Amino acid sequence: MIPAHDEQTVIAGTLQTLLPTVPAGGRVLVVADNCSDGTAALARQLGAEVIERQDADRRGKGFALDFGLRHLRQDPPDVVVFLDADCRVAADTVQLLATAAVSTRRPIQGLNLCDPYPQGSVLQMVSGLAFRFKNLVRTLGLVRLAGLNHLTGTGMALPWQIFAEAKLADANVVEDMQLGIDLILAGKPPLFVPEARVDSPLPQQRAGARTQRTRWEHGHLRTLLVQAPRLLLLAIHRRRLDLLWLAWDLSIPPLSLLVLSLATLTAISALTWMAGGSALPLIITAASLALLAIAVLLGWARFCYQQVPLWAVLAAPFYAAAKAPIYAAFLIRRQRQWVRTERDIAQS
Repeated sequence: MIPAHDEQTVIAGTLQTLLPTVPAGGRVLVVADNCSDGTAALARQLGAEVIERQDADRRGKGFALDFGLRHLRQDPPDVVVFLDADCRVAADTVQLLATAAVSTRRPIQGLNLCDPYPQGSVLQMVSGLAFRFKNLVRTLGLVRLAGLNHLTGTGMALPWQIFAEAKLADANVVEDMQLGIDLILAGKPPLFVPEARVDSPLPQQRAGARTQRTRWEHGHLRTLLVQAPRLLLLAIHRRRLDLLWLAWDLSIPPLSLLVLSLATLTAISALTWMAGGSALPLIITAASLALLAIAVLLGWARFCYQQVPLWAVLAAPFYAAAKAPIYAAFLIRRQRQWVRTERDIAQS
């Protein structure tokens, strides 16, 4: 299932890559959601099954998925694999996701990466690094600690019974993260299958990149503030260690915000010490900042060095500083509704 809103510039490349990899008997369903371009016609021309939805008051990916769910109830499949309209899948991705979902009867999440283009800017390279940390490095850690992981919305698969019971029809800007939490609480934790790779392009245009980052960061922060305390209380009440690990993971802010926060606290502690105050806060904050830098360098050396050069990693503080207005906007003008990321020209 591919939810698509005005995606005619990218949908052809996605379907041309995807269709040859779909196992025999599989279907590719494109949900053309509030489209005003040629997305639906192009998808049909390429051989996909297409349904169209028009509802200007109920916009967002969650509503599109719910519309697709209601359509599939007429002829339910065993499993539904979800992809974004601008993604590229490896040759065995769909088979791996579907097989794992059927055999385990659990939600499945593949490895979704946004690796930078070789000719991309330094900030785009750091963005790709941050995405690898979020969807690979931290995910592997959470899997080893708690035996579960988050859903990222693309490159995931749900057995039909789980999908049919899901509550999807809302405008949550990170509906995939919320769905994963809901499934964990219901005793159906997602399983990570990193061999099933899905690649999502990073926006080349500055406006598109800012829209995408704002949606991700504001959604993450809102989920952190709402769900982390709730999960902590549930972990204690239900005596579930996995919920404790999940609450801890959610409590960690986005990497850029963590860097900015520690750097700010270190600067304040240094000024306080220079004014005659205790050196202990400076020691604690400086040590925390140093440990974070070491962790990033170790993660880069283990998982990211082939995609991001070291000199680009050193630009991470500037990348974090560039995102400061996004975090400030969360306090004064929070993004609460889904906003589509502007696409670049067609990708091959």
